[in-house]
Amino acid sequence: MAQFTPRALPVLIGSLPLQEHAAAVELIMAHTPEIPLWPQLPVFQDEGMLRQFLPGLPGISETNGRLFINTEKDEFEAENLAFYEEYLAVAESGSLSGSRFTLSEKEAKGFFIFLDRANRSKEALIALKGQITGPITFCTGLVDQEGRAIFYNDQLRDAAVKLLAFKARWQTRRMKAITETVLLFFDEPALAGLGSSAFITITADEIIACLTETFDAVRAEGGLVGVHVCANTEWPVIFDAGIDILSYDAYSFFDRLILYPEHLRDFLQRGGILATGIVPTDAERIDAESVASLVTRWDQQTTQLEQLGFSRDKIIAQTLITPSCGTGSISPDHARKVLEMTRDVSAIIRSRV
Repeated sequence: MAQFTPRALPVLIGSLPLQEHAAAVELIMAHTPEIPLWPQLPVFQDEGMLRQFLPGLPGISETNGRLFINTEKDEFEAENLAFYEEYLAVAESGSLSGSRFTLSEKEAKGFFIFLDRANRSKEALIALKGQITGPITFCTGLVDQEGRAIFYNDQLRDAAVKLLAFKARWQTRRMKAITETVLLFFDEPALAGLGSSAFITITADEIIACLTETFDAVRAEGGLVGVHVCANTEWPVIFDAGIDILSYDAYSFFDRLILYPEHLRDFLQRGGILATGIVPTDAERIDAESVASLVTRWDQQTTQLEQLGFSRDKIIAQTLITPSCGTGSISPDHARKVLEMTRDVSAIIRSRV
C-alpha cells in the first residue's frame, strides 16, 4: 500500500445539491482544501450514477428516458467488437487520451473545473479524491432489453467492468499529474443488498473479481482505492477484495462493522484507512446533531477500535473524517452544514494529536 497518513483530515463524498459546478468546487475547496474532490451534481440528468459513466459501452439504448443495453439491435455485435478492439489497443499502448475510456464535459463538467482549480492550489494539497460508480452497483442497476440486470450476462458484465476500470484509471492519471497522492473511491450502494434475496445468486467470488479488476486499473497509475457503502453490508467481502480505504456510514452502522474485529484488525495492521462517515446526511439527524455531539460519538467508537489493540494515535493516523454519504439529495443549507461539521469535527480531532 502506498504511504498516505491522513491524520483525520476531512474529505467529502461526491454529490452536492447545487446547480453550478464552479460554485460547488469553491465550496469544496473552502471546507476540504487539503483533500478536495470533484463534484457530482445530480440536478443534471447526465450526472446520475449510471448515466455519468455509461458512455462508451456497446448497446446503449434509451426509450422514454429509460436507459438499457439492447443486445438485439442490429448494431450490437459491431459495437461490441469495436469496444474490445479499442480496449485491447488502449491496454497495449497505455494511451487513454481520446478514447472512449475518458470522461467528457457533458457528463462530468465538475471534473474539469476541479482539475483547473486544484492545479492553481497545488501547494496546499495533500491528496486529490475522485469517485466512480462501482461495478456491482453499475451492473445490477443497468438492465438489458428484457429488464434483466447486466450483471447476469457475462459478456455485458465484462465490458462494463472494463469500461469502469479504464475510466477510473484515466481519472487517476489526470489527478496524479497535479499531486502525488490520489484517492479513487468506488461508490457501491448496491452492496447494501448483500445477503438479501436480491443478491442470492451473486457470489462473493464474483463480487471480488469485479472489484479487483477495477482496483488494479487504479493501482496501475499509483492511486489508492476505496469502496464507499452508505449502509450495512457483508463487510468481509469488501475487506477480502483488498481495499486501501473503507468509506462507511459510521454514524449509523459502526455497530455492524465492529462485529468483524479480525477483519478490522488485519486491515489496520496493513495500513488500511477508515474513511469514517461520522457526519449524518439526512435532514432530521443533521438538525439534531452538533460538532460536539459528533466528536463524542467518534470518541466512543474509537475507544472500541482501541480494544482491537491499536493506540488512539495510530487510529487517528489512519482515519479520514467524512459525511456518511453524499449530500446531493438534501437541501443546499443542510449540505453546507454537513460540510461545516465535517471540517470542524476533523479540526477538533486533529487538535488533540
